[in-house]
Amino acid sequence: MRTVQYREALNEAMSEEMRRDPSVFLMGEEVAEYDGAYKVSKGMLAEFGPKRIIDTPISELGFSAIGVGAAMNGLRPIVEFMTWNFAILAADQIINHAAKMLQMSGGQFHVPIVFRGGNGSAGQLAATHSQSFEAMYANIPGLKVVTPSTPYDAKGLLKSAIRDDDPVLVMESERMYGDKGEIPDGEYLVPIGVAHVARKGTDVTIVSFGKMMKVALAAAEELQKEGVNAEVIDLRTIRPLDTATIIASVRKTNRLVVVDENFPMVSIASEVAYRVQKDAFDFLDAPVLRINQADTPLPFSPPLIEASLPNPARVIAAVKEVMYLVK
Repeated sequence: MRTVQYREALNEAMSEEMRRDPSVFLMGEEVAEYDGAYKVSKGMLAEFGPKRIIDTPISELGFSAIGVGAAMNGLRPIVEFMTWNFAILAADQIINHAAKMLQMSGGQFHVPIVFRGGNGSAGQLAATHSQSFEAMYANIPGLKVVTPSTPYDAKGLLKSAIRDDDPVLVMESERMYGDKGEIPDGEYLVPIGVAHVARKGTDVTIVSFGKMMKVALAAAEELQKEGVNAEVIDLRTIRPLDTATIIASVRKTNRLVVVDENFPMVSIASEVAYRVQKDAFDFLDAPVLRINQADTPLPFSPPLIEASLPNPARVIAAVKEVMYLVK
């Protein structure tokens, strides 16, 4: 096993797949000469050259459209967005073309494309640069959405995404690129659509994904000090959603708290709660509780950011509520 940064794991995934398959290429703003805005593509231009590591103009709609067309014609593009906030400009290509092309062409055109980049809050970037988009894109048939929370998952999920014949959106985070974790020395894949039990427990299930896993795990460690043994599930994939792993845990713990950086209205947490009440209602000893970002654009002020986002204290309070430990 080796210890690498999250950004290095992504770099290894892309580089390995480009060596394995000459149809894979990377395009996006600053991915080549600058080695990537967050240095995810560092060194790739030197190895693969400008025909496969392509700097684009500042036109997300334009280069996303080129990527979709390339995928329809037999290539496997990786499109990097500096942030998913900028990808709003490319939503027409992602939603109306990449996602729907297989169905609209009667199965004649697959679109094996990966869209990836930073997602969600990332410090004092204010309202227009701090949004989480998992719920928005998970609503679209034809798209797959993955959210790696560790370097291990970042590499394994990205490799699986590149090999997938459908469009896959990889939601990363600027605040995770420097995170370190262990990965195997040899090649490995993390399958799309399979959740991971990151921490086993018996008293309550906490479900989360992406960088909110840090919040969930931190809360679980604090709860353990008070004698509460929480099981923590990392969804890893938002669409398709691994409901079976969640249900198996809830049948054991009988309680569920979902931690989700998306806004509360029609969030991932909402969908998880619906599926659990549908398939495991008789096993619940308390209502499902959600911890979401506040239902307001994210502010610039650090104290207001802290008040808006999920944090361990809010998760701990929710766990105590579902366990009826609050008077």
